[in-house]
Amino acid sequence: MPLAPEYEAMFAQLAETPAPPLASLPPAQGREIYRMMRPVNPDLPIGKVEDRRIPGPGGEIPIRIYTPAGGGPKGVFVNFHGGGWVIGDLDTADAMCRSLAEAAGCIVVSVDYRLAPEHVYPAAVEDAYAATCWAAEQNRAIGGNGRLGVGGESAGGNLAAVVSLKARDEKGPRIDFQLLAYPVVDHDMSRQSYADNGTGFLLETDTMRWFWDTYCPNTAQRAEPDASPLLAADHRNLPDALVLTAEFDPLRDEGEAYAAVLERAGNRVEVIRFDGLVHDFLATAGIFEVSRKAFDQVATRLKAALA
Repeated sequence: MPLAPEYEAMFAQLAETPAPPLASLPPAQGREIYRMMRPVNPDLPIGKVEDRRIPGPGGEIPIRIYTPAGGGPKGVFVNFHGGGWVIGDLDTADAMCRSLAEAAGCIVVSVDYRLAPEHVYPAAVEDAYAATCWAAEQNRAIGGNGRLGVGGESAGGNLAAVVSLKARDEKGPRIDFQLLAYPVVDHDMSRQSYADNGTGFLLETDTMRWFWDTYCPNTAQRAEPDASPLLAADHRNLPDALVLTAEFDPLRDEGEAYAAVLERAGNRVEVIRFDGLVHDFLATAGIFEVSRKAFDQVATRLKAALA
């Protein structure tokens, strides 16, 4: 189907004042632009927000815990923000985490993992796994009901998939659900969705190439399962998964390939392609009705998985 009218209008507006490509900017400047694109909205309702620091393999890891209003224990969802492992932080994920905690009725633990180029692969993986282990250990202490989910958008989806594999392989915490929103799961950029959507639809091929070059400069390491979970030798016995893809996203085909691999390995998987939408569509749920409908579907499924 054609691009959603809301995105057509947004891209037309952006074309009037073109910005330099993200890949041409220093990481610090890219991070500032991303913060402007995804600002904190303190007016979004949430029961309680708490910033904490937890032990990590490379030092303390900042986390932000969102507890929705209402009593009783709730499922715990560990969120890894997007941004190509290079940009993004607790603030860029704040609006999503607030909204998801309230809509899904779960406690969200947002993780500020180390970023490249200051900390290249596998630093982000190490922090994501450490934070997941902490959330499992502290589940009841932070108000959890014993259920645990992991997830994220784009690079955050990559980390959630990797953490799910590591928890299985290293006899780590039991993860009940993985929410993979338009995830990066393979370093291969030759799929048809890259050819179809690699320019003009928010996330571009040049940007993904820059992300990979910055995050994992050792190209041989990109084929490791901790970098490209699609290439893992074994996908059996993994948490139930919800995989989201967007029609006009260069990552569409690898996300759907991952869902197919999970399903063939005997896992419970639901994959939803959102036609007419682009990468990062959950970030516009507060302004575009078409994105809000997608967000509501996600929240409903997360709520059921962690109840």
